[in-house]
Amino acid sequence: MEYELLSKAYDALVILSDIKRLAFLAAGVLIGLAIGVIPGLGGIVGMALLLPFTYDMDPYAAFALLLGMGSVTTTSDTIPAVLFGVPGTAGSAATILDGHPMAKKGQAGRAFGAAYTASMIGGILGALLLAVSIPVLRPFILFLGSPELLMFAVFGLCMVSALSGGAPLRGLAAAALGIMIAMVGTDPTTGTLRWTMGMLYLWDGIHLVPVVLGIFALPELADMAIERRSIAATSKIDSRSGQWEGVKDTFRHWFLVLRVGLIGAILGAVPGIGASVVDWIAYGHAARTEKGADKTFGTGDVRGVLASEGSNNAKEGGALVPTIAFGVPGSASMAILLGAFLIHGLVPGPEMLTTKLDVTYTLVWSVALANVLGTGICFAFSNHFAKIALIRQPVIMPLILTVLFIGAYQATRSWGDLIAMLLFGLLGWTMKRLRWPRPPVILGVVLGGIVERYLFVSVERYGIDWLWRPVVIVVMLLALWGLIRPLMKQWKAAGGLNGMITGYSTPQFDKNSVFYAFFICFATVMVFTAMHWNFTAKFVPMVVGIFAVVVAGISFLNHTFRARDDNGDDVSQYRKEATKTLHMDLTADDGVEVGLVRRRALIYLGWILGFLGIVWLIGMLPAVFVFVILYMRLEGKERWPLVLTCAVGLTVFSTVVFDMLLTLPWPQSLLGDMLPELRRLVPSV
Repeated sequence: MEYELLSKAYDALVILSDIKRLAFLAAGVLIGLAIGVIPGLGGIVGMALLLPFTYDMDPYAAFALLLGMGSVTTTSDTIPAVLFGVPGTAGSAATILDGHPMAKKGQAGRAFGAAYTASMIGGILGALLLAVSIPVLRPFILFLGSPELLMFAVFGLCMVSALSGGAPLRGLAAAALGIMIAMVGTDPTTGTLRWTMGMLYLWDGIHLVPVVLGIFALPELADMAIERRSIAATSKIDSRSGQWEGVKDTFRHWFLVLRVGLIGAILGAVPGIGASVVDWIAYGHAARTEKGADKTFGTGDVRGVLASEGSNNAKEGGALVPTIAFGVPGSASMAILLGAFLIHGLVPGPEMLTTKLDVTYTLVWSVALANVLGTGICFAFSNHFAKIALIRQPVIMPLILTVLFIGAYQATRSWGDLIAMLLFGLLGWTMKRLRWPRPPVILGVVLGGIVERYLFVSVERYGIDWLWRPVVIVVMLLALWGLIRPLMKQWKAAGGLNGMITGYSTPQFDKNSVFYAFFICFATVMVFTAMHWNFTAKFVPMVVGIFAVVVAGISFLNHTFRARDDNGDDVSQYRKEATKTLHMDLTADDGVEVGLVRRRALIYLGWILGFLGIVWLIGMLPAVFVFVILYMRLEGKERWPLVLTCAVGLTVFSTVVFDMLLTLPWPQSLLGDMLPELRRLVPSV
């Protein structure tokens, strides 16, 4: 049996080594790398884009093209995550936490070297899992039902404590807010409209893309504008030497990379656990298990980059396992690949593991070779990418913002996407300024709908008995340990129960107290609104809402009523423990005068609103041209030759890539409504 498998694997390598098929693999890799760099697109867009071109290809070339593209989007998405704090895809959101602080220190090259090497190793691990585990994992995957999938999602949510710095209560409240955001829209079971406020846009819920870009990307760009700096705070970029240092970091922490690679591959093989979850779980695992992680993660610790990037590439090979073995797509992009199987007359299941083993191993080789090729290309050009971090703020800002809004619009192709990103940007910036952890919000949005769906199915099918299934019990215990461990650290720091219930004094209100009050009122209103819904539709939202109010209330009391000295500093050990590791959202402008920060923040907001206004008036692509000119001239006083070069270059790039190649839809403008003939000539008007 082993000889037969090795023989089939060798035959598949020979088949794939055909120059034409390798060319298609390389083309897919290049397209995937380009798509990964552009925020808001991602692998599923690439799969949908390339699928029509595979109809007349032989199956080996078709899958080489598709998997070459899909395997590397989470390699190149590191570039915007590290340089701009903007996740290229949802799978790189956790990379921002340490990758972007490294770029600010001038260590972008080191972050790239570590990320690319870990991504390659993770991708190869995923391919190996696919190669050797299908017969082994088949009984296990078939055993998993909705209760087990529910507990995997709950386990992911319990990572929130590890992603909350030293304030797990704030993290739990933020995660609860994320879950409620995930439940906005039409209830899938009863059809009840939940928190839609009469807006048609909210009927289908709030898409993840504008939430992620708003919570993470816009606040980073705002701080860059407020501080009037380039991405890197230093003028030194570690380029080539830094990349090699990042490679060495990967092998110094080889056991961490191996662990997170296996986590990514195994979770990728579980249908329903998406790419946007895997990197958070891996990051949370590293934050809990690595020595000193509670003090350094989020400040530019290379181990945080390794944890995220080592897992997100591995999940692609893992996601192929259920797709090939059972016809159950392991991710959204795998659902499109499943369509490609059917187009080429392949039926997932026993046939792919017996008579079509040559095709199956071609997929394995495609994933492995794509990761190696994608990593090599990224290494070759990262020296140039790292230097982007030195470009002046007035030059780089309009370029990032325009691509950001184009990417956000692709979520549901509605103006609501742009408005939602702006609103979540305001929320994210406020949370960052007040030292509230933001990753738990994204985790709640990602997993909220999954938890509710699988909870309903589990209760309907198994009643209460689903709680006693062996896998459920094991995962539940692991989840509880991950949740309780940070709370126990606070318990010890406070000196036990006596320390937690004493030490209160006259309340001293500050900006954080106001935010707590707003949060509690907002969650309370959501709970009261939910009371009038059908029981099935309101059960989970009300439980989560009440939990959010209680947790935020306790955290509010600890923040506002703890004893402080004459200088206003908190003297309780409990509060010191709760705030000392809130390092994920430190800003570089703490010494800037408060009034100046507010003025610059309002100016930045005005530019964004102005850009949206120009888009509404004349369309997206013409607005890109006008906005770049206005921002660079008025905000940066840049010279006309540079201004026109950037404006024309970005407009041409956006037209060719987004309009001509990707044929993306554009927001409707007032000018286009008034002159429909013009819209036929310029579709983006």
